[in-house]
Amino acid sequence: MPYADILREQVDAMSHALIAAIPGIAIAICVLLLTWLVSRAAVRITSRITNRTSLRQDLRQLSETLVRLGIWLIGLMIAAAIVMPGLTPASLVAGLGIGAVAIGFAFQDIFENFLAGVLIMLREKMQIGDAVEVDGILGKVERITLRETHIRQFSNELTILPNSTIFKNPVKILTDAPIRRNEIVVGVSYDTDLAKAESTIRKALDRLSSIEQQRGIDIYAQEFNSSSIDFLVRWWTDTGKNDFLGVKSEVVFTVKQALDDAGIEIPFPYVTHTFKDDVPVSLPAANAA
Repeated sequence: MPYADILREQVDAMSHALIAAIPGIAIAICVLLLTWLVSRAAVRITSRITNRTSLRQDLRQLSETLVRLGIWLIGLMIAAAIVMPGLTPASLVAGLGIGAVAIGFAFQDIFENFLAGVLIMLREKMQIGDAVEVDGILGKVERITLRETHIRQFSNELTILPNSTIFKNPVKILTDAPIRRNEIVVGVSYDTDLAKAESTIRKALDRLSSIEQQRGIDIYAQEFNSSSIDFLVRWWTDTGKNDFLGVKSEVVFTVKQALDDAGIEIPFPYVTHTFKDDVPVSLPAANAA
């Protein structure tokens, strides 16, 4: 059998087909180049329009991404129709439907993060600049994309979380409201006049301008501890004006000074830890180990 002739005929046919397709390929490349230019121009126009509105930054990014994606889909479909003239819109849609199933299984995580990113950008809560805590990560949201969210931890490490993780897990937004409550536990000795201790703590905190006085200060005798009676002290502070942890430090300093001035003891915790001659001996907690 003339295998060489058959092979030569096949190569000739493929070369002729390739030569015949070169004009279409060249036009398709021009279409893709034009698509790239149109996409850039459309994104710039979209950016100018959204910058004049009150849209959040993440929604602006979403608008630009969707515009770019839509233009590229149209450009790719036109280029494919030019390269393959027999490709009709019906066959293209059918092919996309079959391919979508295969691609969906292969890139399930990617599409999951993509859809989660769209939903995260559409909801009002958790914007860029918010301090959040999610999945054990505490920090400030720096960027939200369609695939991932960048969170800058307060220790300055950058953590990149998949959007599906943020969408599926509870998210604590620390900066949703500027006025936040904080608390400390203050222990006083058992021989203390509790009413006097409560009054001393309240008077000391009433003088602090960093506390939202109109919201009130809560002081509760909470429990009988091993070496003290514990008060739970709660207050509110405006984090837009004051440092959250700084106010807590100021409260601790102020309460300690006020109790010292009033002669009220803050006892050192004792732990019944060891035995001597079968008699329990209480040791300070610092020496208990």
